[in-house]
Amino acid sequence: MARIWTDEDTDPTPQDGGYEKDVGEVTSVARPLRGPLGLAVFWIGVVTACAHIYLNTFGTMAELRFAALHFGLFGLLCALLYPLYPARSRTGRRVVLGVDVVLGLLCLMTTAYLFLYEDAFYDRGMAFDTWDWIVSGVALLLAMEFARRSSGWLIPILIMISLSYAIWWGPWVDGVFHFSGLSAEVMMMRTYFTGDGLFGPIARISYSYVAMFIIFGAFLVRSGAGDFIIDLARCAAGRFVGGPGLVAVFGSGLMGSISGSAVANTMSTGVITIPLMKKAGYPPRFAAGVEAAASTGGQIMPPIMGAGAFIMANYTLVPYVDIVALSVLPALIYFLSVGAFVRVEAIRQGLTAQAPEDGKTFRTVMKEGWHFLLPIGVLITLLVQGFTPTYAAGISMAAVVVASWLSPHRMGPRAILEALSDGARIAATMAILLVAVGVVVAVISTTGVGNTFSLMINDWAGGRLWVLLILVAIASLVLGMGLPVTAAYAVLAPLSAPALNDLMMADHIVQAIAAGTVPEQMAMTIGMLLPEVAGSLGQPMPLAEAEQLWAQISTLPGNFTAGLSEQLVDASTVAMTLLAAHLIIFWLSQDSNVTPPVCLTAFAAGAIAGTKPMPTGFMAWKIAKGLYIVPVLFAYTPLVNGTWPEQLEVFAFAVLGVYAFAGTFQGCLESPLRWYERLATGAAALLLLWPHGTLPIHAAGAALLALAVWLSWRRKA
Repeated sequence: MARIWTDEDTDPTPQDGGYEKDVGEVTSVARPLRGPLGLAVFWIGVVTACAHIYLNTFGTMAELRFAALHFGLFGLLCALLYPLYPARSRTGRRVVLGVDVVLGLLCLMTTAYLFLYEDAFYDRGMAFDTWDWIVSGVALLLAMEFARRSSGWLIPILIMISLSYAIWWGPWVDGVFHFSGLSAEVMMMRTYFTGDGLFGPIARISYSYVAMFIIFGAFLVRSGAGDFIIDLARCAAGRFVGGPGLVAVFGSGLMGSISGSAVANTMSTGVITIPLMKKAGYPPRFAAGVEAAASTGGQIMPPIMGAGAFIMANYTLVPYVDIVALSVLPALIYFLSVGAFVRVEAIRQGLTAQAPEDGKTFRTVMKEGWHFLLPIGVLITLLVQGFTPTYAAGISMAAVVVASWLSPHRMGPRAILEALSDGARIAATMAILLVAVGVVVAVISTTGVGNTFSLMINDWAGGRLWVLLILVAIASLVLGMGLPVTAAYAVLAPLSAPALNDLMMADHIVQAIAAGTVPEQMAMTIGMLLPEVAGSLGQPMPLAEAEQLWAQISTLPGNFTAGLSEQLVDASTVAMTLLAAHLIIFWLSQDSNVTPPVCLTAFAAGAIAGTKPMPTGFMAWKIAKGLYIVPVLFAYTPLVNGTWPEQLEVFAFAVLGVYAFAGTFQGCLESPLRWYERLATGAAALLLLWPHGTLPIHAAGAALLALAVWLSWRRKA
């Protein structure tokens, strides 16, 4: 909850919004909010949130100007919230505050300049004058500086490398990355005055979807929905074996969906769930790993998901509602995989089911907090009815306020203002990051580096999809060490998604060739271009022979093979294949939260549990293995682009597979495993998770279920 600090207050604590405050996926040093500064930040946050809500629901403004306003307001907030550097002395802090106030006002000035002089710029034929150079340069430098404050030096370095490549050293590079270069004036014009750079598509996603849903999440949290979620999780999962761990999985997953931050989720729910797990008998490091893994999964949890889902909708042109619907089963697989580790560890430690200590029942919790479900219901209903996500989020905020009137904790004017200010403060760093990342994305598209990189990694993979998946996983991990997951996805998707999409589309084409569905006219054309394959197309053949034919056909010009894919693969499959490629990158971008050496979510959980950071990171990495398993299913199964029966079949066997996977890792299933039983569960896990035919999968599933029943009987006996 936001607080307005007075001069009589003592130094704020981290929980009160003081020196250490979580921002997005990273932890930055925040300035204490006291007296006039606290009051100013509070009301700037309220104004910023109100402006975004109004313009996203009822008002209208040109996209370029809205993006500039978005940058100016959140830049001012970022300048006041996070100091230039942490000065030690009182005088030093005052000097730094004065500098930051000037920088924040300069950020607003760059917005005002665009509003006032955009038309004049176009009237003189888009020729830069002195003030254009100064203001556009200041806007770029401020975006880099505020991004540095929130996520370190990686984004500013990427921006400098990108712009210098496009302007200076691109012509000096030989080979595939040679670029003839653009003038500095053209690049600055594209960066500031057009919808390509700072105020491009990534900024439009930020000012609409990201800002609105973060503010919506702040309303939910302020209304008390967090306590309801934890109580609901206790009642739903607390009575099962390993109940406290399942509470962490269930509660953290739901909270993560509305908080928009894995680290913030860990800090807010972990203070409850980690002591609860330790008290139940879980080892502290395991408890911290479970909380970190579950909190990370909140970013992939419908109905809201993380900010990356909105960027994905923009990249793929697949409606956000469809992305959410198709993400339900994958998210369940992930959380069931974490839950499998929790149950298996509980059995291994000899823990038993425990009733909630407070005596609350599911009926009692629902009676006290059923109204918290109304805003989510309103949101989902509006999305399904075809309203835009931003409009749905705005109406849902009003629904949160109305729903709170049905509880003892009614949201009055002060609570509403606090929710608005909280939402703006939480969104500030993510907004600035996405605006800054827009420069990198613009250079990638302008210079053609994205297509070049895709061709290069495709060549490295040698046409092998599994090699490409490993390369993308490594790239996402490296980027994630210095960037929040949303920014990492926004940068990596234009580079890697085309290569993934091409290889996955090739698989559909091979299946069509094997089925003999190549049109006669197309078969004749290919036969004239490649006489050695004449007469082979248009009739059913073994899959291996179809793969050999495709290897020859793929040597033809790219536009020809693209036309072949359009004729052989229906449009819905093409769209879903592209979505699957982006989902792979989106999921792999989450792994930096739980993968050493830089895994901030695991470090935060370890701090609560009192465990060493790096061992906690490795534990979280082991428990969150679903982040690697599900992308494999996206690539090789119809989990996204199949029919509902096909998707449910993949889901069912994947759940059994991750259960066997957890048992193999922990050496226990329904009872401790002997060495040969552990080998058997490992083999079953591989068979269930790697698509290669229905008979082995069904046999492995039946064998695993039989083994689980036998082990359960042995434990009870």
